Amino acid sequence: MRVLVVEDDVRLAGVLSSGLAAEGFDVDVVHDGADGLWQAREGAHDVIVLDVLLPSMNGYAVAKRLREDRVWTPILMLTAKDGEYDEADGLDVGADDYLRKPFSFVVLVARLRALARRGSTPRPRLLTHGGLTLDPASGECTVDGVPVALRPRERALLEVLLRNRDRVLSKDRLRDAVWGLAAEPDPNLVEVHMSYLRRRIGATRVRTVRGLGYRLVDPDA
Repeated sequence: MRVLVVEDDVRLAGVLSSGLAAEGFDVDVVHDGADGLWQAREGAHDVIVLDVLLPSMNGYAVAKRLREDRVWTPILMLTAKDGEYDEADGLDVGADDYLRKPFSFVVLVARLRALARRGSTPRPRLLTHGGLTLDPASGECTVDGVPVALRPRERALLEVLLRNRDRVLSKDRLRDAVWGLAAEPDPNLVEVHMSYLRRRIGATRVRTVRGLGYRLVDPDA
């Protein structure tokens, strides 16, 4: 499994490189955002570890450019910044997961392997279904042509539903996809945020399948 590490802290990058190599990863390391963008475009990597605060181009800009260029390699962002909005910024520009420093190396490896299993799934610019439209990059959402403002978690839930619109998704799968390993222990976490989403896009657009989970539906079908 080949991983690209884009980290300007030379010591941390070295530790990550050695540790990941010991876990069986083939590791490429760069210390600059522009170099990371070039390597991510040109290399056949299975996953990218991308720091936020980088010289020449920050991690948010790198992730955004990669998605605009239709490079779909899974991205795990690293940051010393703390806060829900910083995490949301990373997810909004196309990152797949987010880890705050300092972090557990065991957790990092587990997340990288999970992202690699997911693979480089294409993410079209616009996701549409039954009058719903979502631009994952900008976060813009419309319902029957009318703009709707969504909070970060609501956008993430809707994106997962749109990408799996022909499937019933369990609460566990939705929680893992939206909150990852950092999910709160609250068993009602998904249910609460799903109720918020329904209020904004219309309750009839998300169907509860008893005992199984949720499914996106077209109310006019």
